[in-house]
Amino acid sequence: MTASNPLAGAADRFLHFDRDQWAALRAATPLTLGEDDLERLRGINERIDLDEVAAIYLPLTRLLNLYVAATQQLHKASAAFLGTLAPKVPYVIGVAGSVAVGKSTFARILQALLARWPDHPKVDLVTTDGFLHPNRVLEERGIMNRKGFPESYDTRRLLQFLRDLKSGAPEATAPVYSHVVYDIVDGEEVVVRQPDIVIIEGLNVLQVGALTEGAAFTEFVSDYFDFSIYIDADINDIEQFYVQRFLTLCDTVFQNPDSFFQHYAHLTREEAIETARYIWREINGKNLRENIEPTKTRASLLLTKGSDHRVTNVQLRRL
Repeated sequence: MTASNPLAGAADRFLHFDRDQWAALRAATPLTLGEDDLERLRGINERIDLDEVAAIYLPLTRLLNLYVAATQQLHKASAAFLGTLAPKVPYVIGVAGSVAVGKSTFARILQALLARWPDHPKVDLVTTDGFLHPNRVLEERGIMNRKGFPESYDTRRLLQFLRDLKSGAPEATAPVYSHVVYDIVDGEEVVVRQPDIVIIEGLNVLQVGALTEGAAFTEFVSDYFDFSIYIDADINDIEQFYVQRFLTLCDTVFQNPDSFFQHYAHLTREEAIETARYIWREINGKNLRENIEPTKTRASLLLTKGSDHRVTNVQLRRL
């Protein structure tokens, strides 16, 4: 563990680990995923391998398993004090970071690994994309070009979903988002029924402040998290991740006749690179600098990736 932390200044709030130090904390945690499993979980242009899973994910799942057990005991202790039955309340994990940094793949692999622990077999994953306002609302408000920025989310509905989860409600429902049509899917919902763990993955889940309609919220999405993870990388590397992903999408998803971005499907490689860099500069990079990156020191755990997508160091917030 190193002694300095440029993020926190003199009052170092984090413990620091290089890759090997963190990997050693796996202890005897078994690798329960195979190559076939990993192939199904990988995202576009993600080159994650089983070595990465063993070195980075397994120590994390060991830590989370201990935290989940401790939190369950706290719920039981509180119920014993109050003389009530403890409702089944899920342990909520937030996963934040930029577009193209690998949040979705990370969240899917984490879900698969946590679900293989015997004490918490039911693990649900919900992305905050479903809580974006529909395109028609964004267009009415003149913020279609700020999709993914804090003001583009129905934060009230997201907070209600989290309240339902943490109150022990039998069901909590979330809207469904399609990356093909680039919009909310009318009439479709994700139903979460009292799982052991819920992973909430999204760009701005660590954001604080008034996010919609100028309202001054007294509660924030992260208030409902038991643990939070921020996936970080150098901003120039993330831009390159985004460009490479855009090029792959041009050859795959954008070819779909139903794709919102079908007009990009026939760009030349040079035009596609220029378009991707423009979108990054005007939208995704701006959102990262202004809204996402400033929240990273609020996370319980920071994972920093190198240009090859592999995690190079880990920072764990002190208790």
